[in-house]
Amino acid sequence: MFFMGRSKISYMVPDSNNINQVLVQNPPSTTTHQCSFPTKLLLLLRRLIHSKEADGGSQSKEEERVCSWLYTLAHSQKYIAFEYVASTERGKSTIFFILNLLLENVFNKVFAGLSFTEAERRLKENGPNVPLEYSFPRWWHLLWNSLFHPFNMILIVLSAMSFIACDDANGCIMLILVFISVALRFCQEYSSSKAAMKLSELVRCPVKVQRCAGRVVQRELIVQVDHRDIVPGDIVIFEPGDLFPGDVRLLSSKHLVVSQASLTGESWTTEKTADIREDQSTPLLDLKNICFMGTSVVSGTGTGLVVSTGSNTYMSTMFSKVGKRKPPDDFEKGLKWIFYLLISVMLVLVTIMFLTDYLTSLNLSNSILFAISVASALNPQMLPLIVNTCLAKGALAMAKDKCIVKSLTAIREMGSMDILCIDKTGTLTMNRAIMVNHVDSKGMPQEQVLRFAFLNSYFKIEQKYPLDDAILAYVYTNGLKFQPSKWRKLDEIPFDFIRRRVSVILETNERQPQFSGRFMVTKGALLEVMRVCSYIANSDKKEGISIFSSEDYKRILNLSEELSNEGLRVIAVAIKKLGEEASNGINTSEKGDMIFLGLITFFDPPKASAKEALRRLAEKGVEAKVLTGDSLSLATRVCTEVGIRTSDVITGPEIEQLDQESFHETVQRATVLARLTPTQKLRVVQSLQTVGKHVVGFLGDGVNDSLALDAANVSISVDSGVAIAKDMADIILLEKDLNVLVAGVEHGRLTFGNTMKYVKMSVIANLGGVISLLIAILFLKYEPLTSKQLLTQNLLYSVGQIAIPWDKMDGEYVKSPQKWSEKGLPMFILWNGPVCTLCDVAALLFLWFYYNIGADLDEKFFHSAWFIEGLLMQTLIIHLIRTDKIPFIQDIASSPVMCSTLVISAIGIALPFTPIGRIMEFTLLPFSYFGFLLILFLGYFVLGQLVKRLYILLYKRWL
Repeated sequence: MFFMGRSKISYMVPDSNNINQVLVQNPPSTTTHQCSFPTKLLLLLRRLIHSKEADGGSQSKEEERVCSWLYTLAHSQKYIAFEYVASTERGKSTIFFILNLLLENVFNKVFAGLSFTEAERRLKENGPNVPLEYSFPRWWHLLWNSLFHPFNMILIVLSAMSFIACDDANGCIMLILVFISVALRFCQEYSSSKAAMKLSELVRCPVKVQRCAGRVVQRELIVQVDHRDIVPGDIVIFEPGDLFPGDVRLLSSKHLVVSQASLTGESWTTEKTADIREDQSTPLLDLKNICFMGTSVVSGTGTGLVVSTGSNTYMSTMFSKVGKRKPPDDFEKGLKWIFYLLISVMLVLVTIMFLTDYLTSLNLSNSILFAISVASALNPQMLPLIVNTCLAKGALAMAKDKCIVKSLTAIREMGSMDILCIDKTGTLTMNRAIMVNHVDSKGMPQEQVLRFAFLNSYFKIEQKYPLDDAILAYVYTNGLKFQPSKWRKLDEIPFDFIRRRVSVILETNERQPQFSGRFMVTKGALLEVMRVCSYIANSDKKEGISIFSSEDYKRILNLSEELSNEGLRVIAVAIKKLGEEASNGINTSEKGDMIFLGLITFFDPPKASAKEALRRLAEKGVEAKVLTGDSLSLATRVCTEVGIRTSDVITGPEIEQLDQESFHETVQRATVLARLTPTQKLRVVQSLQTVGKHVVGFLGDGVNDSLALDAANVSISVDSGVAIAKDMADIILLEKDLNVLVAGVEHGRLTFGNTMKYVKMSVIANLGGVISLLIAILFLKYEPLTSKQLLTQNLLYSVGQIAIPWDKMDGEYVKSPQKWSEKGLPMFILWNGPVCTLCDVAALLFLWFYYNIGADLDEKFFHSAWFIEGLLMQTLIIHLIRTDKIPFIQDIASSPVMCSTLVISAIGIALPFTPIGRIMEFTLLPFSYFGFLLILFLGYFVLGQLVKRLYILLYKRWL
């Protein structure tokens, strides 16, 4: 029993899938509910606490609901589909509906579509027909989110403290660093938001719809409405070039051929028909009676019932995932850990030092200024500048290699990338066809097949295709002379997607009897050509031809399958001898009496540079995986030729049959994954990231790649890609050459390495320096440095580190992927931090005992000596940290770093001897102290190198 209520769309499903309750009677809301601020805050906290990264192992609930709904409609009769979506306002009674079931042949007259009033009501209820339900944030929201970041807050607070401490220069520097950080993050997030908004423009076009009009006598009208106004239950009429405005259940079709490239990435077309019932064994995108939103009509006509619109379409399961913020990478997590560590240390050490200084001096204002200076010295002020400079330098280097870097952080991620997922077409291959062979029905080379294929391609005028160019190029390059000048074209029957073949009628006066007279030469899809053949060329028989038998048919199909398994594309060639009357276009039918000659095979060859580039990537620890919508046989052949392992391969339909655990195991192991849908590509990328703990790069250029590009750690596209792919990409290649990526990986590891140098060096030097200050203030009972001296020392040290982005890395470092280690930085600090503090304490003891500082209480002398020792320590530490080799002996830093070290050291040593030094209350130091510093730093490098070797021996890495 079926009931169609007017108050709400009721989709009654006669099985146990509960689709009516889950998807239709309670459809996902298309409106945004306004929540109070406390509610929003609670929801935010809940998301933060219970957030979980998508691992790609299973479909989302929305995906399962949409797929289940479409399978139900595909399995149902056409007239029952009307009842599911309550498409007609006629025949509401049960008796009328039963009569309709008995009189199916009149169903087109009964189900006439929605009235304009009902369509308007459903539009208000369901909302606009757009694939995204995404509330795009305003620019000021993005700006606020960019500003409200822990590290920015630290810099702003310390900048205010610096102004309070009358250190305007240091305060301005920190504000500039905040501005750089905020600007970069805002630009990146604003660009991502704009990219997601463009998805809604993908299917914007007018649609022909059948509607009812009239209160008493209803009449069917064909009207054009915007795709945004299409609602479930509309009957749409489509023809070549039209886009489907929603998920559609076909009602009628005539030679309907559809392109699903926007969903699958495959260039091949798909035949659709209304007169079929599908079941769950058929892959979703292979359903013959269902057409999907965003796909287009190549040829043929038909009508269809819109069953899903907006966020309930299959396309929405793709695009609803786009524009969501990616989880922070390990590097960002590590920086946040540093931020929280610095805040904790500041709260503890600065408080202790303030109390100690105040209890000693009883001067509140000086103690406050000193505590502010210590907090400023503890903070790695140059971190944003160093990180951004490293990334910008890498972007400039990649620009020279014809790469446009949109997201600077992607350069660092390339240094960590250990898996690169690529599409076969245009990346590994030349994206053009070349002819391979010409064979007869038994697979033997036959020149006659090539001769007539050449003549067909030579004389056809309409719709020249790349396959025609490939045939002509093969003939010319092999020096074959088929003398087309001796032939004359009489007529042409152009290619279309219904017949899927092209024919030309030629005439010649050749003396050879087999080539004289008039011929119809046909080439095209194998099945369509065989369908019009009555005879087959047979060189084994005296007469040269024989009747086209069922055995011939099976043999040719088997041959075609063998060739396809080798990754070759196949077309067939046939001829027909015509009578004299054909010259006037009479009796030019392709049907009957045609002679099947043989097959022409084509191949999209791999690029000459692809194999070498993949080998170089493998040497650098980057594994290549092919994720393609093409057939498995074609992908396997290409991968074999470019050196990608093909022992573990799988297809999209096979993936759908796996449980979650098997899916993850298969994805980690497989190197070639073919016939993948966009959502399957997304799930593969997410599985590699979350379960495999890999840093994943994805190279794609189509709409079908947008999901994977959005999810990948490093998203890469090409300048010839579609707009959506380029907007989603972090890096755009101006050439489809994988060798460019090899250079990008090297730049990424250089950038990552130099960034880690500063991070580890600054944390060790700053923490060690502040702990040394604490020890000194407890030991001396007065400030080791005044606030002015401490800020000056910190400023000189910070300026000296600007040269780090121009440093070089060891050759071994760039040979393997580099990732942030969660335990690496804490252990690095515990091992190397005490070395700095130990040297500072040694200097303190030398000053105390050798120069008798404790007795004379010469604060100026101690300030001057401690200032120079601390500045030189912080300046020289970069040379110990930057390499796992012996500094200055086995490895020397780059010229900019060496110059920076010499300049800052010279300024620090000379400062007490200048008028500025006297203003800062410095005094002259004896030469014996500089001799001690020489011995001290030699001992520091020896001890530091010993600790370094032990650390590397234990943890197998340095930076």
